[in-house]
Amino acid sequence: MLSNTCKYAIRAVIYLAYHYEDGKKIGIKQISDQLNIPTPFLGKILQSLVKKKLLLSTKGPNGGFSLVEDGKRTTLYDIVIAVDGDDMFTNCLIGNHPCQSGNKTCSVHDSYHGLRSSFVTFFKSETIGNIVSKMENKDDFIRL
Repeated sequence: MLSNTCKYAIRAVIYLAYHYEDGKKIGIKQISDQLNIPTPFLGKILQSLVKKKLLLSTKGPNGGFSLVEDGKRTTLYDIVIAVDGDDMFTNCLIGNHPCQSGNKTCSVHDSYHGLRSSFVTFFKSETIGNIVSKMENKDDFIRL
């Protein structure tokens, strides 16, 4: 359901939230090494999150990435929309477009509609801060 890019983005944001200390920046190499994500690919992902104002970045020797001020309130929905768009929440399960209303729905529309509504509710309510608060140890983010 989620692209690998989106999963990497979620893991990286959780990592940054877990290690958040008053705006301290974390270098891309550290994040890449810890999450086993190729550095160039991770760089593109994190820069796209900066452009969407979900992260901050600073260049230079003391640079890196960090959460925005209220970053722990970022929801999974915010990240999915920023990376993958809203297709997961709007498109037909078996087509590449939203199901039409009325008689022009796909054959699984009625069954899938309730599930999709539950997904939206979950993704909009689950915050990065909530996920971090549930982590028992710092290895938990690797299992995402």
